[in-house]
Amino acid sequence: MIVSSMSPIRYAIRPSRPEAHIFEVRCAVAHPDPDGQRFSLPVWIPGSYMIREFARHIVSITAQAGGRAVALEKIDKHTWRAAPVPSGAALTLSYEVYAWDSSVRAAHLDTTHGFFNGTSVFLAVVGQEEAPCLVDIQPPAHGGENWRVATALPCAQGEHGAAQPDGFGLYRAMDYDELLDHPVEMGAFAFGSFEAGGVRHDIVLSGRHDCDLERLKADLARICQWQIDLFGAPPPMTRYLFLTQVVDEGYGGLEHRASTALVASRDDLPYSGLQGMPDGYQAYLGLCSHEYFHAWNVKRIKPAAFIPYDFARENHTRLLWAFEGITSYYDDLALVRSGIISNDDYLRLLAKTATQVLKMPGRHRQSVAAASFDAWTHYYRQDENSPNAIVSYYTKGALIALALDLQLRAASDGERSLDDVMRLLWRRHGLSGAGVPEDGVFRAVAEIGGGNLARWLRRAVEGTGDVPLARLLKSFGVKWHAEAAGTAPTLGVRLGSGREARLATVYDDSPAQRAGLSAGDVLIAVDGLRINADKLPKMLERRRPGERVDIHAFRRDELLCFEVELAAAPADVVKLAVDAKAAKSAEKLRRGWLGA
Repeated sequence: MIVSSMSPIRYAIRPSRPEAHIFEVRCAVAHPDPDGQRFSLPVWIPGSYMIREFARHIVSITAQAGGRAVALEKIDKHTWRAAPVPSGAALTLSYEVYAWDSSVRAAHLDTTHGFFNGTSVFLAVVGQEEAPCLVDIQPPAHGGENWRVATALPCAQGEHGAAQPDGFGLYRAMDYDELLDHPVEMGAFAFGSFEAGGVRHDIVLSGRHDCDLERLKADLARICQWQIDLFGAPPPMTRYLFLTQVVDEGYGGLEHRASTALVASRDDLPYSGLQGMPDGYQAYLGLCSHEYFHAWNVKRIKPAAFIPYDFARENHTRLLWAFEGITSYYDDLALVRSGIISNDDYLRLLAKTATQVLKMPGRHRQSVAAASFDAWTHYYRQDENSPNAIVSYYTKGALIALALDLQLRAASDGERSLDDVMRLLWRRHGLSGAGVPEDGVFRAVAEIGGGNLARWLRRAVEGTGDVPLARLLKSFGVKWHAEAAGTAPTLGVRLGSGREARLATVYDDSPAQRAGLSAGDVLIAVDGLRINADKLPKMLERRRPGERVDIHAFRRDELLCFEVELAAAPADVVKLAVDAKAAKSAEKLRRGWLGA
């Protein structure tokens, strides 16, 4: 269908029944397809690579034109087609969306606040996705007197004037893709602003908290400014918004072109009088740093496979190791380079990442390139065997990025680094809008560091070997040491949550697996003595590698007995420390890498 007019698609969204978690949405099309206009809701949201079937939350839907009902036919799981309407008549779709997903990926509504991503609530007008969009964000009819709106969408001029930046009213997007890329929070929230790179950055905190906003603003300003300086001013947005839903326990984020949606534990936020940098606050700042870095790396430096996004199916690429792994490397690196944390703090974070990778047997079975391609079915749909079968393109990707950065710096005496590769990708792909081909990162590395390093990188991302970080870090005056978690022997299992000793994972070639134990088994006794999740570690502390124990366990409702030969715990806990005896050349490289 060719649209003869670029009349805007007009949306309106209202929390019609917050107590029932229902948003009411309208979509008005001035020039519907004369053969019958189709409407389609995305099945996934960029940044979270899993088919989520958002259309299942549409609980009612009708259409009308000229005051008369128009028949709607559902033609697949997420698409509807309206019957043809008279020439010149506008078509309006009205539907209700159930919103009770408290994650950053979908929509949530109750009597305290509302949140939504466009992928959950705005149906696409098929064939008119490039038309401009107007969206009227409306307050609830009752109980929303103190509510405000937080979104990075620009305000638009409406019949009653322009919406205020934090008010209900009319907002605009240049097309459907932009409409989807601006989450919206509404409610009574805490608000703060700071400037970085000459651009206003806003912080919104929803939920009960005692956050010291002044401390948070100051710390985020330093992180954002460092990232802007890395890629070069000005930043690629005219305003940026950090949206955080504060909860009792939670952690997560999703990137957007001019904002990020975050979930954080209230205990992880800074409070007035907080001294130092506790682990929880450090983790929250790392999350903010990660999502902010995505404003360049994945939102604008983007895989060619994502241009344009196909919201009806999986969009496969082997490059998530670069877009998530490199970002995962820079998120904590930005904290130390901006002076938020110390070098020792950073090395502890880096050691934690390395430990996470070493504890995954699947790293020897799956490459990060394959993990990227299979994210839709493997990483985002993990089961009890996933640690044995897959690798995280986040964590191992971060270690590969680290190894690449160290080699670039060492080979050039600190004159070149991964920063130069990122700036090259920004100029070539971010500023131009041209997608990164599947070999595009290797090409950029070859230009900055030479063909041999590019070939090393390809082997690293397409192979399953461990990254040689001990050797590489030594040149930077950093000692690598891997040790066992303790002196007790191991069964080679991971327990689930709760007090019972239920096996969540049985690791490959472990004592438990060799004896026949399986995920889901509930251990109830060792050598005739009852155990639970608390007692099992204490029992193991009294044993030695090579000892045999009889374990009774329930599998379903059957009681089974297994003879298990205990083994020494693997050396998979990494410790990193500055080598005080390192040569001055190593100290110089380390200062260039981490800062003074």
